[in-house]
Amino acid sequence: MASLRQIADRLKVELGYYRCLIAHPETPRLARFLLGAAVAYFLAPIDLIPDFVPILGQADDLLIVPGLIWLALRLVPAEVSSSCRAMQAGSIDSPSQRG
Repeated sequence: MASLRQIADRLKVELGYYRCLIAHPETPRLARFLLGAAVAYFLAPIDLIPDFVPILGQADDLLIVPGLIWLALRLVPAEVSSSCRAMQAGSIDSPSQRG
């Protein structure tokens, strides 16, 4: 169960980082669009290829979302990325403050 908690915490951190990138004024418009599309596709219950289609149904989730994120992150300037990572690291509660 601890590993599921770690995965959930990491996902929460990454989503916060992507939210910061989308909101940052120096993030290129295309990168914002790609990150927004990746997050929306990840959270949306609708897939381009339905999951009941063998192999392709699951493969689209494993290829589309990481591909969009990878491309968007390549477009973001390094200064913006490091700024958002620092802001995200500063906003995370320490383990002793969790309940």
